[in-house]
Amino acid sequence: MVQVPRLSSRRARWAVPAGALVVTGGILAGSLITTAQAAPGLPARTPAQLLVQVASATTPPLTGTVVETASFGLPSLPATGSPTSLSSLLTGSHTIRVWYASPQHFRLAVPQSLSESDVIRDGGTAWLWQSTLNKVTKYTLPAHAPAEATGPDQTVPAQPVTQQQAAQQVLAAVGPTTAVSVSSNVSVAGQAAYALVLAPKDHRSLVGQVQIDVDARNGVPLRLQVFARGASTPAFQVGYTAIQFVTPAAADLTFTPPPGATVTRENLSGGDHGKAPDTNGVTTIGKDWLTVLRLPSASLTPGVHGSGAAAPGEGDAVLNALLGAATPVHGAWGSGRLLRTSLVSVLITDAGPAYVGAVEPSVLYAAAQSSH
Repeated sequence: MVQVPRLSSRRARWAVPAGALVVTGGILAGSLITTAQAAPGLPARTPAQLLVQVASATTPPLTGTVVETASFGLPSLPATGSPTSLSSLLTGSHTIRVWYASPQHFRLAVPQSLSESDVIRDGGTAWLWQSTLNKVTKYTLPAHAPAEATGPDQTVPAQPVTQQQAAQQVLAAVGPTTAVSVSSNVSVAGQAAYALVLAPKDHRSLVGQVQIDVDARNGVPLRLQVFARGASTPAFQVGYTAIQFVTPAAADLTFTPPPGATVTRENLSGGDHGKAPDTNGVTTIGKDWLTVLRLPSASLTPGVHGSGAAAPGEGDAVLNALLGAATPVHGAWGSGRLLRTSLVSVLITDAGPAYVGAVEPSVLYAAAQSSH
């Protein structure tokens, strides 16, 4: 589906449940497979069985409330009061209301004090409404998703792969990097759930484990938690605090711009929806849990944003606070500053590029060295 909600897309993508969430998590899963100890009313499940359940499930209509909480151990950042500001995204807690009837009909609302921002999809049209500015953006969406490309260099399987086989292939492919288990004594928003737990085997990863909680009856992902190594509370979590599997009222899934609102229009139904996304010069080094992002020199320079134009503001204040907490470091790779939190390490080199990953600093130093 075309990504039309530009309203805090990092949060919105977790708000609408999708089986792909757990399947994607399974790509990081490993071969230490244990059978769950069944809680009353829940049969035991292996990771492969849980992945099959999620992949084969159709998300039913629902309404609910999603809460995201981030606690990365960052230095004190300047407050702005804006829910989409950089400091707000990196710290604190945020709430999203969800009304979901189908992938083509849903609504996400981000309430704030005396304001609200909404994303509504109604068939081939999507709306972004910002009440504080009384501003509306109307998106025209493609009629259908583009067909997958085919060519002589692509291999077509001789026979279909069952979901069970696909799950087993995913788990076997990532066996060297991750331990995976399932627990069934979990309750999320009043729903009995299974917890798929992924734990990196490499001690250089700062991630202790990732837990994805899946509704036992419907196969809907209910919550994701990321724990730093050695931590008993999550550094990041997003999940339902309330959920009802009922069809939303029609009035909650439709939208009419309010009187006096400024309406702009964007047509996303053109032929470029298959175009590769612009990465702004960001590349990756390594793989799996030890993946490192290499950012161009302008990315973490206050007052410089991509094209090099000066744009001082709240983002600069946050970057200055983060850079001020960094420690001078040097090595065979060169010199720079290191910012380390419970879950993320950031290396800003004096040569320009920055390196970011949920890894020990030594992994960043190796990445910087390999880039020379």
